[in-house]
Amino acid sequence: MAQRAVWLISHEPGTPLRGTVRFSRRYPTVEKRARVFNGASYVPIPEDGPFLKALLFELRLLDDDKDFVESRDSCSRINKTSVYGLLVGGEELWPVVAFLKNDMIYACVPLVEQTLSPRPPLISVSGVSQGFELLFGIQDFLYSGQKNDNELNTKLSQLPDLLLQACPFGTVLDTNLQNSLDNTNFASVTQPQKQPAWKPGTYKGKPQVSISITEKVKSMQYDKQGIADTWQVVGTVTCKCDLEGIMPNVTISLSLPTNGSPLQDILVHPCVTSLDSAILTSSSIDAMDDSAFSGPYKFPFTPPLESFNLCYYTSQVPVPPILGFYQMKEEEVQLRITVNLKLHESVKNNFEFCEAHIPFFNRGPITHLEYKTSFGQLEVFREKSLLIWIIGQKFPKSMEISLSGTITFGAKSHEKQPFDPICIGETAYLKLHFRILDYTLTGCYADQHSVQVFASGKPKISAYRKLISSDYYIWNSKAPAPVTYGSLLL
Repeated sequence: MAQRAVWLISHEPGTPLRGTVRFSRRYPTVEKRARVFNGASYVPIPEDGPFLKALLFELRLLDDDKDFVESRDSCSRINKTSVYGLLVGGEELWPVVAFLKNDMIYACVPLVEQTLSPRPPLISVSGVSQGFELLFGIQDFLYSGQKNDNELNTKLSQLPDLLLQACPFGTVLDTNLQNSLDNTNFASVTQPQKQPAWKPGTYKGKPQVSISITEKVKSMQYDKQGIADTWQVVGTVTCKCDLEGIMPNVTISLSLPTNGSPLQDILVHPCVTSLDSAILTSSSIDAMDDSAFSGPYKFPFTPPLESFNLCYYTSQVPVPPILGFYQMKEEEVQLRITVNLKLHESVKNNFEFCEAHIPFFNRGPITHLEYKTSFGQLEVFREKSLLIWIIGQKFPKSMEISLSGTITFGAKSHEKQPFDPICIGETAYLKLHFRILDYTLTGCYADQHSVQVFASGKPKISAYRKLISSDYYIWNSKAPAPVTYGSLLL
């Protein structure tokens, strides 16, 4: 007798999506029970975007729903109970309790403590009646004495804390949310809020929220038998919230595509007010399996005035974005180099820039160079003993490129030529520098339509993401011993 998830959706005819998710709450502990009880018939709770679209379609609230749809409008689907089955991602999510009142859609998904195939009778699902009680209680709380949108926004901002008491861990204890409000120390609507010490001022101006996801990928590739290549992704989510009011509340959701790599080792800013336990316990130390939490990752917070890092995370992606092979051989007075690079097929082939830097340490200046490249341009910095292979903004259709050549060096001068205590003899590397906009290796993104803002005015919400290289090394396969991150820090 519990709820898997709860939504409040404002019905907005004439807007592109026809509605906006004003509040949502999922209960991962109940979701784990649903997975066990429902077995092979289990259907996971979808993200807010797909759920919104499916629910509006089922309730016939989309402008393109005027035509007859047999799966929804046939005589066998006459609905008298306000309990629906939603088609999401090719699967039917049932039971979904939903009704529309005062341009607000109230919805929840009760837990069914048995298999869903065959579908059990509604009267045997006790969570349905509890779901109705909870939704009616939320409706009474929102609209009792409510006079304007500001009061509605204030009550919506109070819901997360009220449900911690009225419906902890998805179990409905009290459907009279006013009782919970009386027992909770909220600031009165009629009294001004006290300015917190950590927030020295307030913002005045056009409301806007900016979200930026930056992922840095590190890699050490050796192309040596018995020595494993390594790579790692580290992500940072940066926010800037220009919102009026002393203590505005914001909830940002990070989502992953179906084949995305789960986020791990998540660290959050102190302004985050609460977190799902599944987010906190996801660690890169644990072995990855199909039960790993894959979002959505919800972060409710009260933002500071300045730009801040909302959270950091790591992720174990299956492959590095660019696979490389580098071979350098000494032949009498010359060096012969061979480089092969391959862009993985899953990576977006649209770079802001992409370059391969090939330094030659502990040698004299470059006096002669003969080379052949299948793609891009090669720049030579003779005095610095450096080659820069400018690959550009795209790999060719084959996704593979190569560079080969022979290099002759002059007499060594310790004052001018670069020196490195590690890169001696055939111990050498190639370092990749690249940046891809509007892309992350994990697939992580911030859905602008799922951002919830409880403040005066409707803010402009913008979201950006990018992938950049950081310490992306490809070592000479002829080197006598592998070089690790630790040895580079010595």
